[in-house]
Amino acid sequence: MSPSAIALAVMIAVVGVGVVMGFYAGLRRKMDLEQWTVAGRGFGTLLVWLLMAGEGYTTFTLLGASGWAYSRGAPAFYIMGYMSLACVASYFFLPQLWELGRAHKLQTESDFFEKRYASERLGAFVALVGVVFLVPYVDLQLTGLGDIVRVASFGAVGKTWAMVLAAAAVAAFVYASGIRAVAWMSILKDALLLGVVAAIGIGVPYVYFHGIGPMFSNLARLHPKMLVLPGKTTDLGQSWFISTVFLNALGAYMWPHLFAASFTAKSGDVLRRNAVFMPLYTITYPLVLFAGFAALLIVPGLHDGDLSLLTMTQRTFPAWFLGIVGGAGALTAMVPAAMLILSAATLFAKNFFRPIFAPTMSEPAVARMAKLMVGVMTGVAVLFAILGTKSIVGLLLLGYDGITQFFPGVILGLYWKRVTRAAVWSGMIAGVVAVTILVLSGKDPIGGLNAGFVALCLNFAVVIAVSRLTPAERNGFETAPAAE
Repeated sequence: MSPSAIALAVMIAVVGVGVVMGFYAGLRRKMDLEQWTVAGRGFGTLLVWLLMAGEGYTTFTLLGASGWAYSRGAPAFYIMGYMSLACVASYFFLPQLWELGRAHKLQTESDFFEKRYASERLGAFVALVGVVFLVPYVDLQLTGLGDIVRVASFGAVGKTWAMVLAAAAVAAFVYASGIRAVAWMSILKDALLLGVVAAIGIGVPYVYFHGIGPMFSNLARLHPKMLVLPGKTTDLGQSWFISTVFLNALGAYMWPHLFAASFTAKSGDVLRRNAVFMPLYTITYPLVLFAGFAALLIVPGLHDGDLSLLTMTQRTFPAWFLGIVGGAGALTAMVPAAMLILSAATLFAKNFFRPIFAPTMSEPAVARMAKLMVGVMTGVAVLFAILGTKSIVGLLLLGYDGITQFFPGVILGLYWKRVTRAAVWSGMIAGVVAVTILVLSGKDPIGGLNAGFVALCLNFAVVIAVSRLTPAERNGFETAPAAE
C-alpha cells in the first residue's frame, strides 16, 4: 500500500471507532432535554475530567499553539498560563454554580442569567451572544480538522470534503446521543491526543537536534527575537500578554458549553477535584510549542504556520503514525465541535426562540427543536469554515473577546447581592459593543492591551456604577422569577 493509503486507512479506522462510541453512548436511554444536555447530572470525576478536557483542549492545542510558535514566537507562551489560572478560579465558583443548577434545574448559561436576574429577555440576549461567539469556535475546530485530514492523507482527501463529512457525522451523533456522546468520545480522543503530542513534542527535537535543549540553543542563535516578547510581531508585548492571560483565564468557563458541562457533575466535590487535576493536561502545551519551534528551524517559509506540526509529523514519522495523528486530530476537532453545536442549538431553542417567539412551548417541543437546530448550526459553521481566513488562534481569541463579557454578570451575580438586572444589561451591552467596534476596526490590541480585556474592564465599571445608581433587587434564586 502507498503511504497515503496506509495513513488514510488508519485515520478512518480511528475516527470510525470514535463515531461508534458516540452513537453507543445514547443507546438504551430516553434522550429528553435533561439527558441530552446535562446527562441527568450523574457524571463522576473521571467523566467530568474527560468531558472538560475534551472541550478545553481542541485543534487549537494541536495546531494553533504550534502555529503561533512558528509564526509569532514568544506571544504563544500565553497559552501555557491561562488554563491553570482558569482552573484556580473554577475551584471556587463552579461548585456554587452546580448547587444552583441542581436546585433550580439549570441546563444552560442563559438559564443562570434568566433565573438570577428574573429576566427571560436577559437570558435570551445571553443566548444570542453565546450562539454568535460560539460560531468562531466551531469554525476553529472544522478549519483545523480540514487541515489535519488533508495533510494526514497526503492530499487524498480535500480540506472542504473533510470538513463536510466530519460535520455530518458530528451532527448525527449529537442528535442521537447528546452530551453523553461527547463524554464517551473524549475517552478515546484524550488518550490518543496525549500519546501523539508526547511523541511529536519529544521525538521531533531529538530526531533533528538530539534534544530539546540543543533545539532551543539553535533557535536562540538563529532566531533570538522569537524567544522574547513581542516575538515576530510589533504589538503583542508584555501588556498584551498579561491582559490576554487574564482575559482567557476569566473567560474559560464562560463558554456556554463548559458552563453547561459543570451541570453534568453528580456533586460539587467532583468539580473541585476536576479543578485540581485539570492543570496536569497542560503538559501538552509546551510539547506542542516544541514542534512549532522545531519546524521554524527545519522548514522555514511555510505559507501557513498552523500546518507546522503536521508538516513535521509527515517528514519525521511513518505513514501509519501519521494516520494515528490524523485520527486523533480529527477527534480533537469533532469532540469539542459536538459540544459547541449542542450548546448553541440548546441556547437557541430553549433560551432564545421559546421566550421570544413561543412562550408556551413545552419541554419536549424544545428538545425536538434543539435537535433540529443541530443540523442548522452545523451547516452555518461549515459555511463559515469554508469561507473563513483567520488563523486558528485568531479565531479562538475572537471568541474569548466576546464570551468573557458574561463574566461580570456571573461572578457578581454569585457574590454581590447589590448587582441589578439593569446593570448587567448595561455592562454586557457596553462590553459586547466595545469589543465588536475594536476588533472590526482593527484596534486589537489597543494601547498594547487585548481589546477583549479593555471591553471587560469597561463592562465591570458599567455594572458596578449602574448597580449603585439603581434600586436594589432581590436575588432571583431566592424568590419566584418575575415576568419582565
